[in-house]
Amino acid sequence: MKGYIVINKELCKECLLCLNACSKKLISTSTDFNSKGYHPVSFEDNGQCNGCTVCGIVCPEVAIEVYRE
Repeated sequence: MKGYIVINKELCKECLLCLNACSKKLISTSTDFNSKGYHPVSFEDNGQCNGCTVCGIVCPEVAIEVYRE
């Protein structure tokens, strides 16, 4: 199953819980800032995401939406 995620960069507060949750290591920190001064995470889609939803579940700000194809 293929999947992908969409990160709402304005909701992300750089807690980095999703980095450890992603078994494929497809989420990384960004050098950009959001309007609140945090470095939001970014998703590097290389076709390996299976839409497991773990990243979305651990996100305390509900900033990650997971989609499956």
